[in-house]
Amino acid sequence: QVQLVESGGGSVQAGGSLTLSCAGSGISIGGMGWSRQAPGTQRELVAAITRGGRTNYGDSVKGRFTISRDNAKNTVFLQMNSLKAEDTAVYYCNADLLLYPYTRYWGQGTQVTVSS
Repeated sequence: QVQLVESGGGSVQAGGSLTLSCAGSGISIGGMGWSRQAPGTQRELVAAITRGGRTNYGDSVKGRFTISRDNAKNTVFLQMNSLKAEDTAVYYCNADLLLYPYTRYWGQGTQVTVSS
């Protein structure tokens, strides 16, 4: 059974920081990442990281957010600094199956609220 357990969401004032964590189990994991969705908008990529550590960021978070992972623990982290009100959203972690068909699994989501 595949499980992705997210933690670390919450409320913070603008300019503050939060760290999200997501621990995966039940599959051999390749790429991992974070996406977010605010009310009335489409889900958008926040950051992604390959098993080898190569990263990719959405334009709106570059320079403020850092993604990292611990392969031994199947865990991905998202360090969020200089948070803005527009970062308010539900954040979802994803883990991709290491081998074909590279199925993507999603966590249940964690709320991040940034007050200005």
